[in-house]
Amino acid sequence: MKNFIKTTTFLLLCFAFSCNSNSKKEEETTSEVSQIDSRQLITSKNQPFIWEGANVYFLLTDRFKNGDNSNDDVLNRTKETGKLRGFEGGDFKGIIQKIEEGYFEELGVNALWFNPVVEQIHESVDEGTGNTYAFHGYWTKDWTKIDPNFGTYNDLKKLVEVAHQNGIRILMDVVMNHTGPATDEDPVWPDNWVRTSPQCTYKDYESAVACTLVENLPDIKTESDEEVELPKILLDKWKAEGRLEIELAELDVFFAKTGLKRSPKNYIIKWLTDYVRELGIDGYRVDTVKHVEEDAWSVLAEQAKIAFSEWKSKNPDKVLDKNEFYVLGELYGYGIDGKRYYDFGDRKVDYFAHGFDNMINFQFKYDAIQSDYEKLFSKYSKILGTNLTGKSVMNYISSHDDGDPFDKDRTKTYESATKLLLTPGISQIYYGDEIARPLIIEGTKGDATLRSNMNWDDIDNEDTKVLLNHWQKLGRFRKDHPAIGAGTHKMISKSPYVFSRNYQNNGFSDNVVIGLDLPKAQKTIKVNSAFPDGTTLIDQYSGVETTVSQGEVSFTSDFEIALLEKKI
Repeated sequence: MKNFIKTTTFLLLCFAFSCNSNSKKEEETTSEVSQIDSRQLITSKNQPFIWEGANVYFLLTDRFKNGDNSNDDVLNRTKETGKLRGFEGGDFKGIIQKIEEGYFEELGVNALWFNPVVEQIHESVDEGTGNTYAFHGYWTKDWTKIDPNFGTYNDLKKLVEVAHQNGIRILMDVVMNHTGPATDEDPVWPDNWVRTSPQCTYKDYESAVACTLVENLPDIKTESDEEVELPKILLDKWKAEGRLEIELAELDVFFAKTGLKRSPKNYIIKWLTDYVRELGIDGYRVDTVKHVEEDAWSVLAEQAKIAFSEWKSKNPDKVLDKNEFYVLGELYGYGIDGKRYYDFGDRKVDYFAHGFDNMINFQFKYDAIQSDYEKLFSKYSKILGTNLTGKSVMNYISSHDDGDPFDKDRTKTYESATKLLLTPGISQIYYGDEIARPLIIEGTKGDATLRSNMNWDDIDNEDTKVLLNHWQKLGRFRKDHPAIGAGTHKMISKSPYVFSRNYQNNGFSDNVVIGLDLPKAQKTIKVNSAFPDGTTLIDQYSGVETTVSQGEVSFTSDFEIALLEKKI
């Protein structure tokens, strides 16, 4: 894939002041939180970016922000659809606008994950929910081209560049398990590429991998090492678009260089890693991990790391840090229970040993509901520091396909922020968590209720401003301090609840003390050995400065939370 060919369309691709807070109590706290604007607080110096402590923002490109009306109606995707099951207009330019406005910076976001943006099937599919177009990005038609509803290749290139200029890494969502559903406009690929049956039953390893997820979702034969020709429908498409020769030439170079066989999975690996090699994508969020053989993921991760190194060597002035390419997986059902293995019943697979640095933690919402702060924080710190040393998990409170999120009714929005952003591991904000975007939309069916348009109009409401302010303070503190997500947790006092986080690695050290459920007004907080006597600290929640004396600090603020860091 050459950049000059892809100029128009191209692939890709708690604050609960108590753990049992309720909506009434949250209402009582809003006037307190609004007293200090997070943008006015003194911020600490930039810390090194550490993936294990990242603050990730996940958005659906089509539902986030419409920055270019000219790409709203393309590819004749004009059929009437079920509610929220068609394209709504969001695009790369909308994301770029919000980056440049500083929205993500104020929220403390340092990594951005958006849905797959490769070209999707053109036709709609009716699965009993009304006509549905592939606005979500998980129904691939062509891995070598960007879907025009999201923008152009150059738009994507600018998005990555602008994100990097603002200290934000990019996680590209990738699908290797399946194509999009077959339609009259989107014929099924050849039998040596895909299977159309049987449907997965999940009884064992075989029935979870060599099968289709749902009816009419052709499954890529990722287990196959058979060398196959490219599908005629893809060759004809490339020829019509005037890029057949360059695509074939690039494939020749890739397979000659890598020595890989021209199997279905390796074609897709070439196409996916091109974005890393050309744009400097920082990591993948990998879809449907357990439905693809683990060896295939090993190859993808290896080739992505090579591609990232190649991009760095060719773009030394754009390199952000020495981090390797990062691979995060959606292993459905995986939870942080201390185990590295996923159990299929007849086989256990350690995906962390096959290229993955991180797994989405589907267990977090249950732990957040059932646990008080200390039980939650200490559990995660212990597991990440033992069984998962060198790896991590990504926690979330809502997502695009979790129909039973932590706070579906949005009655625990402050608690959601506090628990998510202060728990060890990577935090994942789903677009709108920070401004209580509704997760229940009347008239929708299925997961469409989770995928509404970003509620930008609500952001001027006073209550929304207060809530956003809380997310911003916690998010920026997390961003400034890798110790929160990647460090070691230690309780200092039970009542009031105070704890420290410390991170040390390769000569870098980061230390913070955090208090929750604190008394209002005058408060005394033990810091013990976290900060020596005489150290000037700043509470980044209130902006108040204080000095450590006899292992504690005393100061006045109107809040029941304190985020203490050393004054730089």
